[in-house]
Amino acid sequence: MTTSSTQPHARARPARPARHRATAAPTPRLRLYTEPLLVDTGDSFIAAYEEVDTPVIAIDFDYPAGVRPDPAAEQHARYVLEGFGALDIDCLDRFETQVDSRASYLVHIENEVHALCAFGAYVLPQLRRLGWRIEVDDTYPVHVVDTETPWYANLEPDPEQDGWFELELGTEIDGRRINLLPALLELLDASSASTLEGLARSTRRYVALPLGDNRYLPVPPERLRILLRVLLELYQGDGTAPTIRFPEMQGAALGHLDAAFEEAGVPLMWKGTEAGRDRAFALGAPPDASSIQPPGKLRAELRPYQREGLAWLQHLRAHDAGGVLADDMGLGKTLQTIAHLCAEKEAGRTDRPTLVIAPTSLIGNWQRELKKFAPHLRVLAMRGTGRHAHWNDLPIYEVVLVSYPILLRDLDRLTDHDYHYVILDEAQAIKNPRSRAHAAVCQLESRHRLCLSGTPIENNLDELWSLFDFLMPGLLGDENAFRAIFRAPIERRGAESRTEALRERVAPFILRRMKDTVARDLPPKTEIVRPVELSGGQRELYESIRVSAHEKVRTVIRNKGIAASTVTILDALMKLRQACCDPRLVAVDTAREVEGSAKLEMLFELLDRQLAHGRRVLIFSQFTSMLALIARALEARDVAYSVLTGSTRDRDAVIDRFQRREADVFLISLKAGGTGLNLTSADTVIHYDPWWNPAVQAQATDRAYRIGQTRPVFVYNLIVAGSVEERMLSLQQRKRRLADSILKDGGAAGLQWSEEEVDDLFAPLDDVS
Repeated sequence: MTTSSTQPHARARPARPARHRATAAPTPRLRLYTEPLLVDTGDSFIAAYEEVDTPVIAIDFDYPAGVRPDPAAEQHARYVLEGFGALDIDCLDRFETQVDSRASYLVHIENEVHALCAFGAYVLPQLRRLGWRIEVDDTYPVHVVDTETPWYANLEPDPEQDGWFELELGTEIDGRRINLLPALLELLDASSASTLEGLARSTRRYVALPLGDNRYLPVPPERLRILLRVLLELYQGDGTAPTIRFPEMQGAALGHLDAAFEEAGVPLMWKGTEAGRDRAFALGAPPDASSIQPPGKLRAELRPYQREGLAWLQHLRAHDAGGVLADDMGLGKTLQTIAHLCAEKEAGRTDRPTLVIAPTSLIGNWQRELKKFAPHLRVLAMRGTGRHAHWNDLPIYEVVLVSYPILLRDLDRLTDHDYHYVILDEAQAIKNPRSRAHAAVCQLESRHRLCLSGTPIENNLDELWSLFDFLMPGLLGDENAFRAIFRAPIERRGAESRTEALRERVAPFILRRMKDTVARDLPPKTEIVRPVELSGGQRELYESIRVSAHEKVRTVIRNKGIAASTVTILDALMKLRQACCDPRLVAVDTAREVEGSAKLEMLFELLDRQLAHGRRVLIFSQFTSMLALIARALEARDVAYSVLTGSTRDRDAVIDRFQRREADVFLISLKAGGTGLNLTSADTVIHYDPWWNPAVQAQATDRAYRIGQTRPVFVYNLIVAGSVEERMLSLQQRKRRLADSILKDGGAAGLQWSEEEVDDLFAPLDDVS
């Protein structure tokens, strides 16, 4: 069936007369200028206003002709402006405008220059993009330039000192250079409120760098932090100079500067000398190990990391730079150095002898290693009274071996000669910059200098400065500047930016590899802490010494201050440590009445099990008197042993006795045997008493855990629970973090002996947190 719609069509409504109504939105217009405002000084309960010239913002609105004002649109524009942080003057009780004022807003209550700059750099461009009209009056105190304004770096040789450069850093505006270094160095000043850490945490969008004539360059805080960190690598502590002066060896930081600008996407134009810049960039680039072949006459097969070490040494020599070969103990620093000396001979550069300075105990080891790996080198060991017959013969030898005591004794004779290299083995021997050893090595004349040390930082950063003062004077500035710029901020405040800057500055000149990353064929090492509980008379002895010593220490600290109380503190702590080891070590009458030592009993329980399983054991102690007590107990048990202390006359004989397996226990004092021994026939290490410095114990452990070890190594640390020994472990960790923060990519660590820490060391045995 077909259907059709019955709905009628809708009838059109008659059109209404059109009303003429303007719909055009207004154009906001801002004027930034300076106007005198009445500001409450806040000095009393009664408002007291004074007239102060203040940066302000006036807002108006432009409409097309014939268009009526739109209050809603104007209010919306004000909301937008307030959303960007502008402050309505009418809402601020502290400010009053003049009767005829048109000022509406403030950017910042205190008119901080960084806030005004950020408003000009961040807010005004966005408002312009929204169609707002902006006028910045000449009276306004902050005029910003484009954030992408190109920078320049001008590098020139220092006219006053050979081998040094001057760097100027700034920006170019309208073809005119503006040096920004004075402003940047002010930010580096440790007393400045705008520290690097503050910039890193800053909530500001920009930091204002003054250009003169009320003009400022706005720089994002993170970009500025990176830039300042690089400048800190070059900074010598003189914030008043228009340039930064730095030695050529420090120039690797120029590569970091270039990279910082590239990362920020801001152009950096290099001016001045190209040769110095290219040389600095080359020094900072890692050496190509594949381009270095081991010397043909070297009688050793270098491992891959050792070939890299040889390439690094050759790289430094090619750039006239010194360095610290700081490989972990047992990775073959001596072999890498001998390979380097062989390469120097093959290249015809050994027209002068190389002077190797080492602890007395290591001179024999150097002789053996040189004879084994490089018998073609002419070697002279200056030792004993017979050395006096050879002073005039030094130039005919290629390697001269001298101990640190002989260096001090015969410095006048040694300074009569010039050397190809001066090499310091166990270079931490000069870690005290005021020591005779440090002063002596700095007087030696040589083309090149090298330090060998698995522990270039043991206690504090002054030790690192001391090494580099020998290697490349000026690289870390003078001692006072170094302490102000690096040591104090890092050790006292844990300043990460200063740690990072120092690490970057020394990185090209320190090579450090750890066994767990480059010698993965080494068997595992297991470290075990064995706590011992004191009881009876030994416990009472410890507590009586602790109470008396703590009171004495407190008195000395009150009278002299903690810095001048170190000797008293260490003496008191030593007595407590002796009480932990064995009462017979303590020189007080009450100790004679105490029988037995809990720790000695623990040692022999452990030792009996180890020997029963066929293991060979190294026992370390700081106290030679404790080693004598252990030796007496071993004799009573009919256990064969060897002993090595500072008074041992024939070191080689006692070492050979252990190596020939005529004894399975080796008693070693930390001072005499912590370095220079290769005892891989041992597989168990026992530290009878812990020492403050973890690096010293690590070196001792690595007499057994080193290249050549094929069996798992077990390391036992015996400590008295709750005593000063247990509390020393936390101090060890802090010192290890300090070294790692500079030598590896770790976080910053503080290291400061406070009264609270001293009190903790002298806490009662039962007071264990």
